[in-house]
Amino acid sequence: MPIDSPLPPPHTLAMISQADLLSALRGFWGYDTFLHLQEKIVRSLLDGHDTCAIMPTGGGKSLCYQLPAALLPDRTVVVISPLIALMQDQVAQLDQMGIPASFLNSSLKGPQQTELIKRACKGAFRLLYLSPERLARADTVGWLRKVPIALFAVDEAHCISQWGHEFRPDYLQLSRLRTQFPGKPIAAFTASATQHVRHDIIAQLQLRDPDKYIASFHRRNLRHTVAQCTGETQHDLLVKALRAHSGESVIVYSPTIRRVGEIVSFLEQNGIPALPYHGKMEPRARRTNQERWTSDEVRVLVGTIAFGLGINKAGVRAVIHLSLPKSIEHYYQEAGRAGRDGQPADCVLLWQKRDEGLLAHFIGQITDAEEIERAWQRYNAIKRFVESKVCRHRQICGYFGENLKATSCHACDVCGATPDWFPKPAPAKPPAREVAAAKKALASPSSRQRPHPQMPAASQPERDLREFLREWRQTVAREQRVPAYFVMHDSSLDDLCRLRPRSVSELLQVHGFGERKIKTYGQQIVEALNRFRAGARVVEKPKVKPSPPRRWFAAAAAGSRGT
Repeated sequence: MPIDSPLPPPHTLAMISQADLLSALRGFWGYDTFLHLQEKIVRSLLDGHDTCAIMPTGGGKSLCYQLPAALLPDRTVVVISPLIALMQDQVAQLDQMGIPASFLNSSLKGPQQTELIKRACKGAFRLLYLSPERLARADTVGWLRKVPIALFAVDEAHCISQWGHEFRPDYLQLSRLRTQFPGKPIAAFTASATQHVRHDIIAQLQLRDPDKYIASFHRRNLRHTVAQCTGETQHDLLVKALRAHSGESVIVYSPTIRRVGEIVSFLEQNGIPALPYHGKMEPRARRTNQERWTSDEVRVLVGTIAFGLGINKAGVRAVIHLSLPKSIEHYYQEAGRAGRDGQPADCVLLWQKRDEGLLAHFIGQITDAEEIERAWQRYNAIKRFVESKVCRHRQICGYFGENLKATSCHACDVCGATPDWFPKPAPAKPPAREVAAAKKALASPSSRQRPHPQMPAASQPERDLREFLREWRQTVAREQRVPAYFVMHDSSLDDLCRLRPRSVSELLQVHGFGERKIKTYGQQIVEALNRFRAGARVVEKPKVKPSPPRRWFAAAAAGSRGT
């Protein structure tokens, strides 16, 4: 079959059965079932259709194009990714799963790039990650035509729309994919896109009668808490929130670089270890701090909004904003870094009146008239979000065009679900019509309020085992110079504590353990569990300086844009 021809006919790909899909899902990822819409999207791509998929953070977008790549021998899925950090992180994880993948960007030296291109043209990779800037280079299309491409997957596709909150001009070059590779399917993926942006993505990429998959924007496991503060009350609430999440991973977003340092110092004065992260730090220090946080050595990271791009840490239990985000889209993406494992997590927004002036100042720096209009629309939307007494989840879903039918989300401060540390509002006498409506609601058992679900309390033996396995994971991660979640996610660690397998074969029952991961770590894990059964426990050790991280951390800290 010629290199530039489309995928094999649908009837050939239809031979990939449900059993084949589940076998690959289990073998590579260690999952027994697909998340919502994943299987439909995978089938759409295998059938050679153009596709537009809108899935929230933590919804499993990357698996949707990685699984078809794993199932298509001698074909390559070309992934367009906006950040070096994103592509390097994904390639490193694919390598651990045994799926051939690589990236081409400025972090590689000239001879390395030449060799990689030669291998790509021979079909050596199931996935090849490129930046939009790299794709726009005059020499790229020539050699890319020699690659046995299965399809193009455009990640963070909202960047192609001028109505998107992170518009990037280089993404406009992707409209050439249709004319330069007319026989290749194109799939667009993003976590946050309004109806207007979704239509623009389809138009800009010239998708042909695409299959459209839009997952719900309702993240039920997230509890939203919003409060307008003074400087003093903000600090007080921040400390209370972090103490409530003691021993858990937390991201604190600071509005400015200067305040990052101030907040870290303030927290340390209050006995809360924290790490700073911002663009003006020395790169090595920034990388080291990121590695210490991802490896659970220090649980609280205080950073600017650049932090989190390309970070795939599933067990973040809280994200705390200390200023108004630029838009609902930004808030949704940043807060959505909490609870990616599906477990309950807190999203806390502690803002001050002065934040309005800061956002207005940034808008004043814009020169394009249309962009100014869009910026003010986003400003007004985020102001309504924090000031309105309408359910937070309902507002978020409505912004993205989804009508949340439930009258109460049971997981936000407006609906009465606030953390224990959050001050309870003084009771006010409601209007008579609201009293009548409340009485009617209480008469209906189905409408009674449910508390936000909490993580089950662990007994002391379970806590001891969890900390023992955390220490083992951190040691292995340090030795291999990878983040701790590369070794295993927190959800897998929880499963290990629950199942306590006694043999390598029993590890197949653990969520997130595929065949490659079991081959790599299986015997070590069984031995660690045996040591625990024999009485071994975590011993306090002096702090060890982390090993220098591998190259895929080099740009992650700065959220570098690829070339």
